[in-house]
Amino acid sequence: MNELISKRWSPRAFSADATVSDDELRLLLEAARWAPSHGNSQPARFVVGRRGTPAFDKIFDTLTRGNRTWAFRASVLLIGCVITKDDRGDIPNVEFGLGLAMENIALQAVHLGLVAHMMGGFDPEAARTAFDIPADVRPLVAMAVGHQGALEDLPEDLQAREQRERVRHPLSETVFTDSWGQSLFG
Repeated sequence: MNELISKRWSPRAFSADATVSDDELRLLLEAARWAPSHGNSQPARFVVGRRGTPAFDKIFDTLTRGNRTWAFRASVLLIGCVITKDDRGDIPNVEFGLGLAMENIALQAVHLGLVAHMMGGFDPEAARTAFDIPADVRPLVAMAVGHQGALEDLPEDLQAREQRERVRHPLSETVFTDSWGQSLFG
């Protein structure tokens, strides 16, 4: 398996002193731009804020209380949105397109020596209001990006979560053949 995939994880410990350069941020978003999408519809759109800017603060304010305990140290916060229509009409599978774009950002972050953490814990309506997001655009996910920080900077409960072993369901539980539940990999 490609090392970018095996090294990707979602830490919460970010360095509050580090920054993401303009070139790095552009590369992350270029990676998103090249993600596959249904009919090449490219539905992914992003609202981006760097730490210390009003845009960062507005994104931060949309996060749930749990995510606020650590995300303030990230260099960049972003909200991944989808357009739902284009000149051909309604766009199918927009979530698929955004998911692939977000994963491309996460993998590009690994390649650059950065870390990224996707978050479902944010208020899409607050984001819509804060950024005047049009009605036909749906904010779906937030992400923190930056440099790995010190474990000690996190609350104790999150320190424990950061150190847990990364576990994935085995293929025998997730890949089937002939009938549901009949594993391809025994």
